[in-house]
Amino acid sequence: MTVVREALLKLSRSGAMKSTITRAPLTRDVVNRYVAGETTDDVLRITRTLADANLSITIDRLGEDTTKVEQAAETTRAYLELLRLLDDAGLADIAEVSIKLSAVGQFLGRDGERIATEHARSICEAAGAVGTTVTIDMEDHTTTDSTLSVVRALRADFPWLGTVLQAYLHRSEADCRDLAYQGSRIRLCKGAYAEPESVAYAEPAEIDKAYVRCLRILMAGDGYPMVATHDPRLVEIALTLADRQHRSKDSFELQMLYGIRPAEQARLAALGRRMRVYVPYGTDWYGYLVRRLAEKPANLRFFARSLVSRR
Repeated sequence: MTVVREALLKLSRSGAMKSTITRAPLTRDVVNRYVAGETTDDVLRITRTLADANLSITIDRLGEDTTKVEQAAETTRAYLELLRLLDDAGLADIAEVSIKLSAVGQFLGRDGERIATEHARSICEAAGAVGTTVTIDMEDHTTTDSTLSVVRALRADFPWLGTVLQAYLHRSEADCRDLAYQGSRIRLCKGAYAEPESVAYAEPAEIDKAYVRCLRILMAGDGYPMVATHDPRLVEIALTLADRQHRSKDSFELQMLYGIRPAEQARLAALGRRMRVYVPYGTDWYGYLVRRLAEKPANLRFFARSLVSRR
């Protein structure tokens, strides 16, 4: 499985393979299942459908290879417009946005972190004005310190700002302890980037064990855990840990990706669990989709099964 994962991660960075896959006849059906279109109108339509099914939403405008200041500014403007439209549609109370700092300038040289912080601040201000929240996504391990630094700076003014920790990183248990404080919103995922074994677990069983260790810390803490997994066993473990900590149903949430296990998402929501769907949209979908497959090679089965089933 590790070999499959490494191969998929290489594909996510391959320009030649991207060109081949994006032209393949089956590709559009696959993309439509897991990406909520390429335009703002598309994602608003999907958001309305999910909201009507009693699901919460976090929206990610795809795109992280930002190499120019103008690109970062345009991405920021797109998020501001999205937030305005969510408010106009009466969806801001159930839909938040997720942003990657690389998409808003983090990699723009020595001023990248400052530029990304300013753009993220603008997005947070707009989100707060319409009554919703923002979660800062996490990327590969080389960005972790920078991302957490930006999050800490922004939380001084936006204490509701969420961020992501990746369980496969060796450091994440310590980060969970540092961040499991009152009001801290932490999305825990397994991790979806090619990382050296010096900084991350590689074997699926070890990653699962690390996920549970991190989950125990977050559930026992004073923050707001956001449990991002499609694994039925890990979902059950999360619910059991929440019960043991006497957590109310609104003191944590479950998260799954758009298009994966939609029937299970609906079932959990019907049971009164707070279920949030991670909804990506935009034209830059290739890297996102391949990394989701690589995050856990078993996702290949989820993706294949969901093409013929809605379970």
